[in-house]
Amino acid sequence: MGSDGQSSARPTFTGTTNALEVALTDDVLVVHGGTPLQGKIRVRGAKNLVSKAMVAALLGDEPSRLYDVPRIRDVEVVRGLLGLHGVNITDGDEDGELVFDPANVESADTDEINVHAGSSRIPILFCGPLLHRLGHAFIPDLGGCHIGPRPIDFHLEALRQFGAVVDKRPEGIHLTAPTGLHGTKFVLPYPSVGATEQVLLTAVMAEGVTELRNAAVEPEIIDLICILQKMGAIIKVHTDRVIEIQGVPRLGGYSHRPIPDRIEAASWAAAALATRGDVEVLGAQQADMMTFLNIFRSVGGSYEVVDARPPRGGSAGVEGSIRFWHPGTELHATALETDVHPGFMTDWQQPLVVALTQARGLSIVHETVYEQRLGYTEALNKMGANIQVYRDCLGGTPCRFGRRNFKHSAVIAGPSKLHAAELVIPDLRAGFSHLIAALAAEGTSRVYGVDLINRGYEDFEAKLADLGAHVERP
Repeated sequence: MGSDGQSSARPTFTGTTNALEVALTDDVLVVHGGTPLQGKIRVRGAKNLVSKAMVAALLGDEPSRLYDVPRIRDVEVVRGLLGLHGVNITDGDEDGELVFDPANVESADTDEINVHAGSSRIPILFCGPLLHRLGHAFIPDLGGCHIGPRPIDFHLEALRQFGAVVDKRPEGIHLTAPTGLHGTKFVLPYPSVGATEQVLLTAVMAEGVTELRNAAVEPEIIDLICILQKMGAIIKVHTDRVIEIQGVPRLGGYSHRPIPDRIEAASWAAAALATRGDVEVLGAQQADMMTFLNIFRSVGGSYEVVDARPPRGGSAGVEGSIRFWHPGTELHATALETDVHPGFMTDWQQPLVVALTQARGLSIVHETVYEQRLGYTEALNKMGANIQVYRDCLGGTPCRFGRRNFKHSAVIAGPSKLHAAELVIPDLRAGFSHLIAALAAEGTSRVYGVDLINRGYEDFEAKLADLGAHVERP
């Protein structure tokens, strides 16, 4: 490294993803670390709900209106796919408002759909709505973050039980429903969020009653159910992860403001903790972040919840928020396991692990949702962290990866002094973690592949600037 913290020769990359290819692009952010993040930023509608709400608009025979839509790449991908299928999408009067008119849904050209192949995993959720509207559907090869296979077997098996005929071809998957779609009883072997969404979007207009057992019940799932109910669906959420859907012959439109993005809110909270900063996240809600807040406080972080208040008596209203800050005292090690809701989100662990590198003692993280989500720790170790990964289950209970050859547990020894590095982003959440590490480290880092962060974090560079971070495009 030179005196300015930048490499004076060919960079040596930390990361596991096509470093040379990325290095030859302009997709790089220079991060001058060591400055605490301070200020306010705002989160909009949850990435994991907004794209599914957009797909749900296909089911209606009237226009739908969605508010607080973030400007992220996943939204652009779904907007493009809906447009290919004849949905007219316009911007509403309010910033972040989209209006969907599905009056002229039609088949899309296979080649045009394939343009989106590899850019998102959302297309698989088009199956049920398109089978209802057109009687057939085509799904291209699916992309997404490289954190494990995330097979679509659950999706396809569910569609078959509804009566769909699945034809796998080299260019993608063709589906038809010769006798229509009919209600069924389906038990998920694992409470998969995507498969639960698939069943919901298919069952609402399938003839008869569908019973889904071992369903995911994340806040984004419940919000999707609220949207479908607004459209005219009949959905009962029972205890013990059982959802019952009574099919209806038609659905109308909806008008909906989605829950805020709890993943982005937690990411900025972790950034505040790792950089010894103070960040207020406008729009963040306590109820959906309770598990995260407990861990945040247990490691020594401080937070304050401000409840939203509507305008009253001529006085201005107050937008709800959560302020997160490092109190200046020593952080404590902790042990946690990721799990489906109401457990600790898998998308929360990567940003938080960066903060745990600054905690005194041994922290243990047991990843039980995705089997290959700890690869990003290699880059953190090259920045000075002390993280060991193991194939054993280091949590309280064995998980489905325990007897397989996956390094899915981590032990983080701290505190560690992080130093600047050349980083290559492997996936969305690991990418934000690498960014946090660069912000917390001494010196100047170059982070390659940062455009991948745009998949889930709206205007993250502008938000960094608002928080006083010293970042720039070379």
